[in-house]
Amino acid sequence: MTTTAFSMRIPEELKSSLKEISLLAHRSQSQIAVKAIAEYIERNKWKMQAIQKAKVRAEKCEFISLAATDAWLDSWGSDDELATPAADVFLK
Repeated sequence: MTTTAFSMRIPEELKSSLKEISLLAHRSQSQIAVKAIAEYIERNKWKMQAIQKAKVRAEKCEFISLAATDAWLDSWGSDDELATPAADVFLK
């Protein structure tokens, strides 16, 4: 994997904790920081993509009604589970 330099300012307490963890783990502070950033991105990427997708739909004024959402959720775990509802409210 190709790497590149990246610098940032962090609070002193965070820097101290990073140093402490790096000593306990016998890893460099950079290795610990890179792993933490990678894990954060992996955990949150899907959420940011979902928010962006929702914003696009909202800008188009396309929404799923509460009734359709409730019916879908109420069907979960039943023999007649419904498919994910499509937009059924169009405000434009």
